Amino acid sequence: MKKLFFTLTLLLLFGVINAQEPPKGEPLYDQYGKLIKERKTLSSEARNGILVFESKDQDYKLWFDIRVQADAQIFSKETLNEIGDGAKIRRARFAAKANLSKNIMAELDLNFANGILELNDAYIQYDFLNGLSTRVGNFKEGFSMTQTTTSRYTKFLERPMVVGTFAPSRHIGWETSYSGKKFLAIGGIFFQEIEDAEKAIYTEDNNKDFGRDEGISLTGKFVYQPFNHKKDYGLHLGFAYSYRTPKTSVAPGEWGMARYSARSLSNINRKKYLDTDLIANMDYESFRNIELAFFYKGFMVQSEIMNNSLIRKNNLERLNFGGFHVEAAYLLFGSKQFYNRYEGEFTQPDFKRKWGDVELALRYDFVDLNDKDIYGGSAEAITAGLNFYTGYNFKFQINYSYVNHDRYANGKGKLFVGKDVEGNLTKDPKKVATAAGKAGDDYGMLGVRFQIAF
Repeated sequence: MKKLFFTLTLLLLFGVINAQEPPKGEPLYDQYGKLIKERKTLSSEARNGILVFESKDQDYKLWFDIRVQADAQIFSKETLNEIGDGAKIRRARFAAKANLSKNIMAELDLNFANGILELNDAYIQYDFLNGLSTRVGNFKEGFSMTQTTTSRYTKFLERPMVVGTFAPSRHIGWETSYSGKKFLAIGGIFFQEIEDAEKAIYTEDNNKDFGRDEGISLTGKFVYQPFNHKKDYGLHLGFAYSYRTPKTSVAPGEWGMARYSARSLSNINRKKYLDTDLIANMDYESFRNIELAFFYKGFMVQSEIMNNSLIRKNNLERLNFGGFHVEAAYLLFGSKQFYNRYEGEFTQPDFKRKWGDVELALRYDFVDLNDKDIYGGSAEAITAGLNFYTGYNFKFQINYSYVNHDRYANGKGKLFVGKDVEGNLTKDPKKVATAAGKAGDDYGMLGVRFQIAF
């Protein structure tokens, strides 16, 4: 057997070494035996830390978006509910992107964080070269500039609680956008969430066993950009609206119900203090978002006000939840904030120095999930951040956050929110004897992130 393996290896190496290209004029075939009618030589170069392959006529371009984020967090120890410190690979993303012609663009983006495979972006896009474009596939809905900003460029370790609660993320759908001289308009229709095998099984079971429609979402956004042609300063004024019917990418027993929840600025602390639990009799829901952003050279400020209305059947009262966040950042060594007017969001700073820059960031975040007969809790948080950019590929982040929960933020009755009259910990908000404004589990946390992107 060893001799046979050795002989086959020699024959293979001999064949590879002596392989020659067909003489000029001879036909070429691909790996499937199909005649190759078009060939393009690609040049390669690193552009702002990204490897790009491009044809001479620039009609074809292929590049990769690879990102690894390693996080660690430690938490206050004097809490009502114990929180474990920890570290994890927050994201391990591999994306291939290509311009297949001057008009057609495609992307496939996968996440391998902690050994779990998830599908992120998977779409094809057609650009009409006059500011109009349309795409079909799986991608983020154009609702919130904070949500659509890639994690590669976020100023903080985690997005605000209000964004995690209300801003829709990736769904399969069809979207069209138009970027004018002073405005951006986006509109699309979306269906179920496609992320992992569990959600796919839910969708199939809801269809197979109950014949349920997948549900639709209609999401639109308009952004006014009066100074988008200026390099040193700009203004962003946006409004977004989304109409949403029940989706089937949930467990069959949860279909037709709404639920709003959020993690408190941590992916390591798995406790969900804010959680309405399942709300029955859902007819449909609507989301609204007001965006305000401004930048001047190295300074930027960004704010969003979000709220939703849940319309229930059987003449039940409408429920309304909401919140907001405001954040600011400043680059210390002369670099400029960069606003992408075509997508209506901030991206990587325009570095003045080759080594990068240092950025200070501050954010206030508030969300309220209490209304009528539903008590999902409310919370506010303030986060201070320090970002170290080393060129285009590496970023180191430090965040300190303090989160203040109310007495109703008990994680569907699973978490302590204060002490009763006898001094014992209780999970029941009605039994908490602590003065108003003092109940709820409040704590601080310190987190760091090492990010490499190329």
